[in-house]
Amino acid sequence: MRIVLEYQAYFKFSGGGVTVSGGEPLLQAEFLKELFKECFRYGIHTCLDTNGYAAHLTEPIHELIRYTDLVLLDIKQMENQRHLQLTKMSNKPTLAFAEYLAERGKPVWVRYVIVEGYTTDLESAHALGRFLSPMKNVEKVELLPYHALGEYKWAALGEHYELTGVKPPASETVIEIADVLESYHLEVSQPSNDTFSKQTKTSGFLK
Repeated sequence: MRIVLEYQAYFKFSGGGVTVSGGEPLLQAEFLKELFKECFRYGIHTCLDTNGYAAHLTEPIHELIRYTDLVLLDIKQMENQRHLQLTKMSNKPTLAFAEYLAERGKPVWVRYVIVEGYTTDLESAHALGRFLSPMKNVEKVELLPYHALGEYKWAALGEHYELTGVKPPASETVIEIADVLESYHLEVSQPSNDTFSKQTKTSGFLK
């Protein structure tokens, strides 16, 4: 906390705060609730970047969310079987966590990664829109086009990269998905055309 407080003046000037990501930060809820509690005491904004994968909503997680100002929630696919194909894990805990946050009225930015062959179809976007539209706590949906910039890390570890050969989605696909989500009265954030064209020349962007 001493290190965090060294930046307190900058936080006030910039409107920023402390963001915790991972890995999966919910696995460290016992520690993080204490960190966020201290941030709350000093008036420092707190943000939790998570895929919402909590097998059980434990008391430390309840406390952590209590002291969290904003949740960045990664929803990769609404259809469970396709989510299993993409991540090797069920999406049920993630969706349950989203509903839990809605019940508590906790501000959420949903992050939706657009991966060719997994989440580029419009029905997946409609399913996400139907799920999120009743949730008044969802402030916006961020569209994150897939990139392959991390593929070399898998090679360095001698591991097989499941998405080898998958290309970043076309800008037109991203726009179509944004249009679908906006039809459910959701605010959607997407990369600009200039940013998209520059980044996709180097195999996409955004981890």
